[in-house]
Amino acid sequence: MRFLDFLFPPRVDEVALRDFSDDAFFSLLSPRLVPMTRPGTVALFPFSDARVRAVIHEAKYHGSERALRLLSSALADYVREADVPYGRAGPALVPVPLGKKRRFERGFNQVEEIVNGAMAELGEKWGGAVLPSLLERVRETASQVSLPRAAREENMREAFRAGAAAPARLYIVIDDVVTTGATLQAAIDALREAGANNILPLALAH
Repeated sequence: MRFLDFLFPPRVDEVALRDFSDDAFFSLLSPRLVPMTRPGTVALFPFSDARVRAVIHEAKYHGSERALRLLSSALADYVREADVPYGRAGPALVPVPLGKKRRFERGFNQVEEIVNGAMAELGEKWGGAVLPSLLERVRETASQVSLPRAAREENMREAFRAGAAAPARLYIVIDDVVTTGATLQAAIDALREAGANNILPLALAH
């Protein structure tokens, strides 16, 4: 334990994040298809692992630079290596937006920060782009954490609106954690209504 920990006790997740290496975290990267949405969502990490939860929580609630960097690198690695049809325009990374109230309270959208970090690693040669404004959350929603599946779906119904989307372009819509898939499905539906035909839902953890 560090000396300053006696004066300023660290969070449990903060300690967990401190106690494992980058390599240990990346060894947990195991992309798999989760049939919670239509089409199915690719989830990169198992949320059941305490180390993954620590990284997600520290990024989401505290803006930890290391946690954001780890997740950005994992996302960049997956997107770089994934065998997906890009189309002429190049793929678009679309972070799921927060509501205005939640973003104001938190001060940032962790998914947007992670996507921007991934794009910085991928570089211009990758040929894709980040479209943070393509999706808009048009109404505030209750926290999904304590809601059962049916209530989550109703809570997120028509919560998003999307700008015009190119039918041939690949849109990779990204959220941090997929549980029932209600949030990502609402985002997918909005993109489809806006004209997108090629959508890859991706969650950092499940």
